[in-house]
This record gives sequence, C-alpha cells and structure tokens, in this order.
Amino acid sequence: MPDRRMLLSSVAGLGLIAAWKWLGFSGPVQAAGKFEIEKTPEEWKRALTPEQYYILREHGTERPYSSPLNNEHRKGIFSCAGCDLPLYSSDTKFESGTGWPSFYDHLPDAIGTSVDRTLGFARTEVHCRRCGGHLGHVFEDGPKPTGLRYCMDGLALRFEPANPAPS
Repeated sequence: MPDRRMLLSSVAGLGLIAAWKWLGFSGPVQAAGKFEIEKTPEEWKRALTPEQYYILREHGTERPYSSPLNNEHRKGIFSCAGCDLPLYSSDTKFESGTGWPSFYDHLPDAIGTSVDRTLGFARTEVHCRRCGGHLGHVFEDGPKPTGLRYCMDGLALRFEPANPAPS
C-alpha cells in the first residue's frame, strides 16, 4: 500500500506531465530508428487497447498502483504488449514502492534506450528494440547487482507464467 508521501509525489508528477503536454510540449511519437516490426498508427490502434496505444505509441503512462502486474509474483516472463518480444524475467522483478512494475535487469537484446526531455530534464526512456514501443524509464537507484530500476508501465507488458495452470 502506498504511503502518503509516495502518493502525493506520484500525483504531483502526473500533474507536471499533464501540464507540460497541455502547454504543447511532448515527447517523440516513436523511438528513433527502424524496427523489425513497423505498423501504421491505424494498424497499432487495431492491435492494441486505447490505453496500450497511449503508452506504447504516444509515450504515455498509467496511474501508479493501477497495473495488476505490479503485484505479479509468479515465475515467468514479461513481454512487450505490442509485439510479444520477451523483455524481463520475473527473477529480476523487485518491489520498488513506486507503483509500477520494476526490474533490475532486462533480457539480452530486448530493449533500446533514448533520451527523454519531455519534463525539461533528461531521463532515459526504455523502448522495445523490436517494435519501438515505449515501455517506461530506467533510473540509477535500483538494487544490486546492477543498481538500475527499470520502471515499466504494466499495460506495455504481458506476463506469461513459467508453469501455466492446466486448462
């Protein structure tokens, strides 16, 4: 459960993002470069929910503590919701207290990064290396062994349990 300070700082952060976008500033619509999977905006809109499209294709974010994946503790793989590329192992997931699923490392050849200046300062954006979908950001305040915190939007991910329940 979030404490009051974390909740207030999350609300303030989302307010800053909304104000920044309202003033006409926004980030790139897509990560720079060519990707193995490229679709038109209309094709992405048909393949994704409106919320997933907002996050993956328009660099949006979900409300903190709103993703069921934040509380996902089973063994398995977290993949890109846009193209199903495996991105993170549950072995690297940890409780960051931020309200978003967090990982201290990614799978090999899974992600790309770029500089995001949408809030007026530089952050490192994380995107899927195969489709370019926006996943979240990486920060240098994570646990050992990497010291990194990959703070991901849960709607940008799909979870596949290692041992799915028999049907």
